Amino acid sequence: MKHPMPCALALALSLAYALPASAQSTAPSTDASDRAELERVTVSVGRGQLRSVQSLNQAEFDNAPAGTSPLATVARLPGVNFQAADGLGNYEWSTRFTVRGFSQNQLGFTLDDVPLGDMSYGNFNGLHISRAISSENVGRASLSQGAGALEAASSSNLGGTLQFYSNDPAGQFGFRASQTLGSDSATRTFLRVDSGASSLGQVYLSYTNQDADKWKGSGQQKLEQWNFKWVKTVGDSRLSAFANTSRRREVDYQDLSLDLIKRRGDTLDNFYPDFTAAVNAANTLCQPSNYVAACDDQYYAGAGLRNDELAGATADLRLATNTTWKTTAYYHHNKGMGLWFTPYTATPALKDATGNDIAGTGSPIAERTTEYGIHRWGVVSNAEMDLGEHLLKAGVWFEDNDFDQARRFYAVRPNALPSVYQFPSNPMSTQWQYGFNTKTTQFSLSDTWSVTKELTVGAGFKSLKVKIDGQLEAGTGPSGSITAQKNFLPQLGINYRLSASNELYGTIARNMRAYQGAATGTSPFATTAAGFDAIKGTLKPETSDTVEAGWRTSGRGYEGSVSAYLVNFKDRLLSIQQGSGIQGNPVVLSNVGDVRATGVEGALSFRLAPTLTWYNSVSLSKSTYRDDVVSGGTPVAIRGKRVTDAPDTMVKSQLGYDDGALFGSIGVDYMSKRYYSYTNDASVPDRTLVNVSAGYKMKNVSMLRELSLQASVSNLFDKHYISTIGSNGFTNSDKDGTYATLLPGAPRQFYVTLTGKF
Repeated sequence: MKHPMPCALALALSLAYALPASAQSTAPSTDASDRAELERVTVSVGRGQLRSVQSLNQAEFDNAPAGTSPLATVARLPGVNFQAADGLGNYEWSTRFTVRGFSQNQLGFTLDDVPLGDMSYGNFNGLHISRAISSENVGRASLSQGAGALEAASSSNLGGTLQFYSNDPAGQFGFRASQTLGSDSATRTFLRVDSGASSLGQVYLSYTNQDADKWKGSGQQKLEQWNFKWVKTVGDSRLSAFANTSRRREVDYQDLSLDLIKRRGDTLDNFYPDFTAAVNAANTLCQPSNYVAACDDQYYAGAGLRNDELAGATADLRLATNTTWKTTAYYHHNKGMGLWFTPYTATPALKDATGNDIAGTGSPIAERTTEYGIHRWGVVSNAEMDLGEHLLKAGVWFEDNDFDQARRFYAVRPNALPSVYQFPSNPMSTQWQYGFNTKTTQFSLSDTWSVTKELTVGAGFKSLKVKIDGQLEAGTGPSGSITAQKNFLPQLGINYRLSASNELYGTIARNMRAYQGAATGTSPFATTAAGFDAIKGTLKPETSDTVEAGWRTSGRGYEGSVSAYLVNFKDRLLSIQQGSGIQGNPVVLSNVGDVRATGVEGALSFRLAPTLTWYNSVSLSKSTYRDDVVSGGTPVAIRGKRVTDAPDTMVKSQLGYDDGALFGSIGVDYMSKRYYSYTNDASVPDRTLVNVSAGYKMKNVSMLRELSLQASVSNLFDKHYISTIGSNGFTNSDKDGTYATLLPGAPRQFYVTLTGKF
């Protein structure tokens, strides 16, 4: 199945012309009823913007199945590839969000202007959106696929910025209770109370508790959240604050290879909770004297534990009729661990008073952790002055981030197995321990000039400096400082209004990605002391040059866009893992050349009838490496090869119905094959998924203002497919299919949610 549904774009574009043409006169209508119809389109294409922008309003998040990751909701936008191994997209080890071939840690993410970092799994400078806020409290989202807003607080947005905004407390007192039940014993409880307006402002407080068994193997994935938000309007100014907490516990799925799937099927998982089986495998397969690849087929268990507290306060002030100043101060605390029960390190037996081993207290397995501690605070401040023909903007962002990271080993004793849901204590050894301090300073300045009624041009730049001080506190490894700095990262844009319904735009932008202040991942510290000393003076931060141009059209009840882009990605950093991932060997980091990405994207959102909407997006792209690399002294020919996890074709279509009582949607999502080896000798095939949902709302039922019931089915046709690739990174070559870096997608999943609003 190479390119299914190519007719979807053609049909969508033909309807974009045919339907509106029959609904309006030759001159586009701009009366109030037309504007109201247009506002009912829930996916907008950024009219008037100088760059590519796609936005989703609150209705999109409200109608998503309860507990769905906000990233999964955004995934329908053009250029976006989102994958996860669970039905709702919340299993963080598996989540991958890419845009135009740029990986998740090369993008920028914010919530209410607060930076979320690069949202990588072992996050060192932020947290995942699914932990930052309950999905029910997300109000809207805006994605810039190429050139993100200059003032966005991100030091990693090479390939664009995704900005989330929470919804506000309701203007009247109310209480909402939702209960979800689903496949694999899934439950989700959401409770929210809104105070309503008062002289002190208005607030909401919500509580979320989610629990689900894994769809294969054993173990649960749990999430508990509290969200609080306060808003107060003072004249033309607005004050707000939020405080969110999250407690996440997830038991991992086993990473698989194509060979494993062929030999043992895609339902293979870790041994948990069968510790005896894990011991037998370790004793027969994993000892240094007789190690074989099958040692890595299965482990006892893996898990991710995360505690987060995120808070922010904003003063959005109107200083004069033409001047505004918005400042957000924030704080984030995180305690996290990634657990892995490794057969490469044994737990020694306890000794008795005479120094002899106590039988049954040792094992060939130890619990290996990667431990995280984040204490970061910052300020984002942006001012705007409207001078009529000129709109001036200036912004600053400062962040101070203390990040502690350690690799430790804990005893695993058969008579006292550690819980995969609890933070272990009393380590038996520490392999390494670091303290990192990262200071980020950003300044931006721009001018948007309305040259004529039809023509708008914009010019600006940002200056970004990120300094990392890394201090080795235990073990062996590097210590020192390294700085990524670019004083002039320009952005130029133009928008030309052809008519009330049509406009052209174009953007040129340069961005930089700072180094990662961590001992793991694509970091200059994830190597030896000698390796760090060798690269710290010559290493260059990754940069990207983006050129994009497009056309937007809108009319009564529809919006559409087509855009084309060219991106030159320079000084790509590559860290090469030595051995299997669980061994935790130092990586080799270096600049390995450039990447070029070209593509065309189309999106169309419109209303076929007052109760019927249809959204389509198509993404056609080509991302290739521009240089060969040298790995371990051996040249690897990758020039001209396709970028890993960058599908050439994506087609998404969703038909939605809502008459105020009955509502539902059906969505189709096609993605072409993806490579997970740099030489392109290993890939996973294309796949097409269908998701459906339907529900019914009733007003004024007994004591309730509203009662609704919603049912949804993901992966309707129960397709077997590979969802996440690169869970353990990518490899130069995998001709034999033994590299375990794949996670199958969830089978068909059912969810039902009952919601009452008081």
